[in-house]
This record gives sequence, structure tokens and C-alpha cells, in this order.
Amino acid sequence: MSYDEVVLGRRSIRGFLDKPVPMDLIKEILTLAMRSPSSMNTQPWNFTVVTGEPLNRIRAGNTERNLAGIPHSREFRTGTAFEGVHRERQIGVAKQLFAAMGIARDDAPARQDWVLRGFRQFDAPVCVIITYDKVLAGSDDTPFDCGAVSTALVNAAWSRGLGAVINSQGIMQSPVVREHAGIADDQVIMKAIALGWPDDSFPANAVVSERKSVEEAARFVGFDR
Repeated sequence: MSYDEVVLGRRSIRGFLDKPVPMDLIKEILTLAMRSPSSMNTQPWNFTVVTGEPLNRIRAGNTERNLAGIPHSREFRTGTAFEGVHRERQIGVAKQLFAAMGIARDDAPARQDWVLRGFRQFDAPVCVIITYDKVLAGSDDTPFDCGAVSTALVNAAWSRGLGAVINSQGIMQSPVVREHAGIADDQVIMKAIALGWPDDSFPANAVVSERKSVEEAARFVGFDR
């Protein structure tokens, strides 16, 4: 694929085939992703790539704790709830997904099942957990750099025929993730990326989120026109 084809064609994948992803292919994708720029070449990112039984244990633990009402323990700060136009965009993509999946507004069981899918990393065959060194905690550059490598990772995966979705729900029960993925104490768990072969029959995979225009997002200063 050309760069434009990757960027314009990529979308978040939330339904995956029950098909393993070769480790060598994941290494190839990580090699591409790690060409991302970082502040003063700090390269703060680390990856724990989980599959098989350890990932199943994470899924089960996340689900059990959430159904039991155990509060979330996400390590990377969440900030305050979205408001205004940002909340509108959040609601907008949720409406797109629920419409694709045929989930009615008043269908509480179906909505809960959708939420739990997120805590199960959408049942993807692979979960990439992104962490950074705890000594860098408090630096705004560090999460910025980890965000850049996450974007590069999902684009690299798409260029190789794989689908992905950047996922926060899968790491909100951090004790579960730490235990079964063997995350070291000197790491801060930031994000998870569900990764696998897209299931083209899964309705939500056809959803393309709406994006604001360049005119809305950009100001041009000093140009003639």
C-alpha cells in the first residue's frame, strides 16, 4: 500500500478472526513503528506482546473484576470527562457503532456486552501493551511519544493486512494485566492495542469515524492565500 492508502483506508477493528498472528510479523510491525519520532530520541516506549493463555487470563480477570464492581485502576491518568464538542464526537462514534451492530438505545444487556468486549480486548488474538519507564512519569513528552508510536503501530499493522484498535479498557484493571503479562514494577502501563486479522463479516469493522475538516482544525498564518 502507498502511505495515503494506509492512512485513508485504516479504521479501528473490533472484530477479529480466530487466527494466530506470527511473531515474526509482529516484530516487523514493531520495527516500523519504532521509527516514530521521540523527544530528544528518548524512545520511552516498551511493548509486552501477549497471546494465548496469558491473554485469556487477562480477559477473564478484567471481566470478573468489572462485573464485581471493582473500581478501575488505570495507571495513566484519564483526566476529566469529555464535554462540549469532544463529548459530541464521543457520542457520535458510539452511535455509529451501535447502529452498525443493531444495538438499540434501551438494550441494556447488549450495551453491557459491548463494553465487556472492550475489557476483553475485543477478543483479538494478540494484545500489545505499551508501557514506559516509571522514571519518566510526569513528563508530557513521554505520553506524546508513546501516542506517536501507537499511531505508527496501527498504521504499520494495516499496511500488512492486520487490523487493530487502540484500547484503554483492556488495561483499566492494571493488577490483572501486571500479573498475567509479567509487567515489571519499573513500568507505567499506558495503553493496549488489540491486534489481529480483521473479520470482514463483523459489522462494526465497516464503521469509519467522522473527522473534522482541515478548515476546522488548522489556522494558516503568513500565507498569501
